[in-house]
Parts: sequence; C-alpha cells; structure tokens
Amino acid sequence: MAGQITPVPESVLAREVFGPLGGIVEIGAVSATGTWSVNAASVGELVSRRRDEVGRLLDLVRDIGGFSPATMAIADELGYLREHEVTAPALLLWSGAVEGIPPRLEDLEQRDTVRRMCHMAADLQMTYLLQALVTAAIVSGGDVRQGAARIVDALTLASGLVGETGRTAPALVFRMWRVAHLPALLRPDAGTPEQGKAAFRAYDQALEALTTSA
Repeated sequence: MAGQITPVPESVLAREVFGPLGGIVEIGAVSATGTWSVNAASVGELVSRRRDEVGRLLDLVRDIGGFSPATMAIADELGYLREHEVTAPALLLWSGAVEGIPPRLEDLEQRDTVRRMCHMAADLQMTYLLQALVTAAIVSGGDVRQGAARIVDALTLASGLVGETGRTAPALVFRMWRVAHLPALLRPDAGTPEQGKAAFRAYDQALEALTTSA
C-alpha cells in the first residue's frame, strides 16, 4: 500500500495512522507514571490531562489525510484513546518484541524491562506514525510544503504524548523514518511507481527542511 498514490480506502489509511497512535498513548501512559509501572498506567488520565493536544493531533490527522467525519470516527471505535488496561505483553508487541519473551511473562513488568520496551516502542511507533502520515498525505494530494508542516506539527504533539524527555523529537523521528522506510520504497528495484517515488522524495526534502537546523 505504501508508495502507491492510486485510490486507497480512507479507512485503510486512517487505521494505519490510528494503530501507532494507540501505541503512543499506551507508552505515554506508562512513561507518565514516573516509575515505569504498567499497573499504574492510565490511558484515560493521560488523554484527559492532554485533551487539547490530543484534539489538535486528531485535527491534524484529519487535515493531512483529508479524512471524513466517518473515517475519523474509527479512532473512537478502536478504543485506543479511552481508558483500557495497559499490559506488558502489549508493550512487547508495540516494541517489535526486541526485548524477547521471558519464560515468565510477569518478568516483563520489571522496571528496567518496561523502560527498555517503552523506549524501543516509542521509536518504532513514532516512525510508523510518520510513514502512515506521509502516505496519507500523498494519497490525499495537496501542497507538499503545507502537508509536511502539518506532519511536523503532528509529530511534535505525538512526541509530547509519548514522553516528555525529548527522545522522540520530530528531527530524530524523521531521520529514523528516512533510513527505515525510504530505501525500500525508492531503490531502483522497488515496486513503487515513479510518481509515488517522486512524491516520497518531495516529502523527504520538505520534512528535512523543516526538521533540520542549519
């Protein structure tokens, strides 16, 4: 799907965005405990406390993808932004299972393990979020510079939700995305159509200009 600019159902594009966003709020809820305690994490409390940022982020997602109200309602249907249990196995999945599955699942709840999973998951889900936003922007059309500016604003808000340490600042997310996703889309033997390659290259250049200082 990524790399194509032929019509793609809005629901597919939106789910590609809302998936990593769900991981981001779960990771942020754990980070907000200050103790890396999964049991103390509350997605509902995080979303309530950061209501303005969440609302602005969803507005940006809508504008970037040109999504209809019905498509945006998928975010609520998925339930990621409502109170729900955050589990260590879920963090393991969000982090790509880099930590590994221990013989006893309860060992995943150890402080250092949770911290490592959250850090890896934040990097991974923020990068997935950027890929989904760029793809949605390309499919929806529109001005690249305006789209890129909205995407950077969305990354800034998402970075604040996932944690307040600055580990996932937009400039870092952009660099991770460029090495993790673009080569597979842009190399000569990639299946990406030439028009799609041109669009991804245009967003690469626009995002670099916005996230890289002199």
